[in-house]
Amino acid sequence: MVRDPIASESEPSAAEICSALDDPDCREIIRNLEEPMTASELTKRCDIPQSTLYRKLELLTESTLLEESTEIRRDGHHASKYSIAFDEITLALDEDRSLSVQIDRPVRTADERLAELWSEVRKET
Repeated sequence: MVRDPIASESEPSAAEICSALDDPDCREIIRNLEEPMTASELTKRCDIPQSTLYRKLELLTESTLLEESTEIRRDGHHASKYSIAFDEITLALDEDRSLSVQIDRPVRTADERLAELWSEVRKET
């Protein structure tokens, strides 16, 4: 599993991953995210009402299946873009009969890590 040393969030539980993947709207969002997209672009592509879409995006980002970044625009109206944050998910049954999850993540470039840091700074201000 590839881990980003800068990432601060903990890995989600198997229950959180299964809950997100059990949702048909969440699966539709993942299926349509071939490249980073804004919520309005996803609303059009997935035919999901915008209010519902925002709840699903929150569920997917909290479970670390999607990554939110900020698209900087010259007019000052920056937009959040969403992208898939995993290559593969593996569920396994541990020795104590509990489920564990392993998420293989794509290797990120320095530009992508800088964009994530900028997004985190923006959230704090």
